[in-house]
Amino acid sequence: MTALPKAVSLDDAIDRLGLGRFQWRLLAICGLTWAADAMEVLLMGFALPGISVAFGLTRGSADATLLLTATFAGMLVGALFWGWLADRVGRRAVFLTTVSLGVVFGLCGAFAPGVTWLIFARFLTGFAIGGTLPVDYAMMAEFVPTAWRGRFLVYLESFWALGTVAVAALAWWLSTLFEPAQAWRWLLGLAALPGVIGLLARLGIPDSPRSLLVRGREPEARGALLRVARANGTTLPEVPLVVPPAAPRVTPAALFQGMLRRRTVLLALIWFGLSLGYYGIFSWLPSYLRAQGLELGAVYRTTLLLALAQIPGYVLAASLVEKIGRRATLVGYLASSALGAYLFLLAGTPGAVLATSALLSFALLGAWGALYAYTPELFPTPLRTTGMGFVSGMARLASVLSPSVGALLLTGQLGVALTLFAACFALAALCGWAIGIETRGRKLPETLMPENGA
Repeated sequence: MTALPKAVSLDDAIDRLGLGRFQWRLLAICGLTWAADAMEVLLMGFALPGISVAFGLTRGSADATLLLTATFAGMLVGALFWGWLADRVGRRAVFLTTVSLGVVFGLCGAFAPGVTWLIFARFLTGFAIGGTLPVDYAMMAEFVPTAWRGRFLVYLESFWALGTVAVAALAWWLSTLFEPAQAWRWLLGLAALPGVIGLLARLGIPDSPRSLLVRGREPEARGALLRVARANGTTLPEVPLVVPPAAPRVTPAALFQGMLRRRTVLLALIWFGLSLGYYGIFSWLPSYLRAQGLELGAVYRTTLLLALAQIPGYVLAASLVEKIGRRATLVGYLASSALGAYLFLLAGTPGAVLATSALLSFALLGAWGALYAYTPELFPTPLRTTGMGFVSGMARLASVLSPSVGALLLTGQLGVALTLFAACFALAALCGWAIGIETRGRKLPETLMPENGA
């Protein structure tokens, strides 16, 4: 008989446990919360017409822009804070706390008596949900076998489309039941409720074994793997886990040291450019369509159709990240997004506007899917959620700026806005190619020194 190895690496252990019920359940749980986050992030674009009626806001006013910006500003702070905290205290504590706070602050916004209170509530909501991004993607990447990791990370991002469809459908339905001045409160309140279900479902998920192992908690890491084995109907070898070499306590500054510096900067530019263009277009798109003369119900129906166009973009990205690789898929989608922005500019009929908007929706969300699959694989475990938090923080910084830039769509400077957005997508594509690393089929890096020069 062949002797069992003295110890097994965590990657090998997870690969041996295989893909099964645990990973699919984790995908459903994280996906539900991700869909709920999409609703929270996008709903102000749908709620703004009703809020403007309720509080007498004029189109493009400072208060209207602040309402669109507040959630993103909170997400900027939240992504940096929660990502760092998750690497210090573990994924699960942050995993539960951020969802709980998101529900509480989201409901507070529905009862806001005025614009100032509403802006503050939306900032706090953004602060809470800003932490779900780095933690959810780190958890998913750290529990899924190597051969399936890329697809599952894109699958998780595809729940954003589900949230987009849900908030568009909810806004459309509420517009048929209430006057705009009342409908927005129902929209904010109902959009917060899916987080309650997500919170209850998350209680049964263990902490990431990778996070536990790098913090010296090998028995707990093994216990988490045993839970995966039981759920999947497989067995964990009765051998110890290989513990990564002890490393000094890392700080966010480590993202800019050694070989991590280049990829951190390039990833930050990609996240910034993609976010500026995406939110610059889609945060103002309902108001832009309204300004073109569409009735409010027709605006919501059109936005719903554009959300549905995201789904094939994700499906194709999930296949391409495993067939041609993460980097090529990301660059291809970003280049297509730059082309789509110019085609949108040239659209001269309602049908052409709808078609080019659908193309943009398809390409941009495919790019997001590839980026979410690529990014967590480029950071080592001790810095994975810190790195995800930093680059997503750069995306939130762009999101804070995007409503002001996107307001050009409503002031007749369509060409200026779309040229800027196309340039952002093109620059992001160049940065993606410049990273020069393909992570398809590779083990997740566990230490601060990347392996094989990658």
